Amino acid sequence: MRILHTADWHLGRTLGNHSLLDDQAHLLRQFVDLAVETRPDVIVIAGDLYDRSVPPADAVTLLDDTLHELTSRCGAPVIAISGNHDSQQRLDFGARLLRHRGLHLFGSLESAGVVTVGDTAFVAVPFAEPAAVRSAYPGYTGQDHHSALAFLLKGLRPATGRAVAIAHAFVAGGAESASERALSVGTAGLVGVEVFAGYAYAALGHLHRPQTLGNARYAGSLLKYSVSEAEQRKSVTLVDLDGGREEFVLRPRRDLRCVEGAFDALLAGPPSEDYLYFTLTDTGLIPNAAQRLREVYPQFLGLEVRRVKEAGERMTGKAASPREMFAGFWRHVAGEEATAAQQAVVGPLFEETP
Repeated sequence: MRILHTADWHLGRTLGNHSLLDDQAHLLRQFVDLAVETRPDVIVIAGDLYDRSVPPADAVTLLDDTLHELTSRCGAPVIAISGNHDSQQRLDFGARLLRHRGLHLFGSLESAGVVTVGDTAFVAVPFAEPAAVRSAYPGYTGQDHHSALAFLLKGLRPATGRAVAIAHAFVAGGAESASERALSVGTAGLVGVEVFAGYAYAALGHLHRPQTLGNARYAGSLLKYSVSEAEQRKSVTLVDLDGGREEFVLRPRRDLRCVEGAFDALLAGPPSEDYLYFTLTDTGLIPNAAQRLREVYPQFLGLEVRRVKEAGERMTGKAASPREMFAGFWRHVAGEEATAAQQAVVGPLFEETP
């Protein structure tokens, strides 16, 4: 039994002021080609197909086109669940009709169920927020994500035979990224990996870094969706339940990179269409730094300043006072020290406290 596992497409997402739809379409074409080439028995999409509950029309069109290509060209059943970004009811639309074409959509908790492929039962659990589980299943009285998911996985799993869990959750011990939306306050959103005990494999979505926790696997997001993911290698996972797992790296239209250096050197750097986040190491202020970099690099994301200690300089943990910041600003702009008279003019504005 070979499973092609992906998750967290987040169709319709933006990065800074840049739409990622063309980048997502570029990767999804590769994903469909990969599915045709590898010929899996099942294709699993573990939640967050969209980036928000009411996605833009062009994101809906892209998902429609992609699912059509998968079902018509690959022949393998496609099983997709909702994530915390999706609208469960919208994802359920047409699900009963689409099953006859091999597309199994599980949006709402009421639709959670089992798809049997060969000798394996795929237990598909849409994103399980505890309050929603209590509403859909009167037998559940818990308050946290762990007990909610455990309740559903136990109740849906067949008594005999091999089973695969499909879920969208934050498993304790998983490595986060800045682009993920918190599922709850504190630790109530965490799920212990033991909820998947007895399953041959757990195909998970939510965490954007590809990673394995016990018998559970996060395939990771389709693209890099935050600066914190710049060093991550995005992939999809092909797992063979009878032994072996392979990661396939997709080739993005543009990369997301963090670049560090002096402003003048960065401004004169080679042209790039990548999404770029800059860290400046200059000791002085750079007027209009963001605008000037944006004019050279069209996919500019932002910048920060990291002051490098000069030779012989003592660095302390004390933050500069407003008066000291003004003195440094004047020194940089005017090329000389501010006079006592000049400092006296702006001094009352600082309202310094000891």
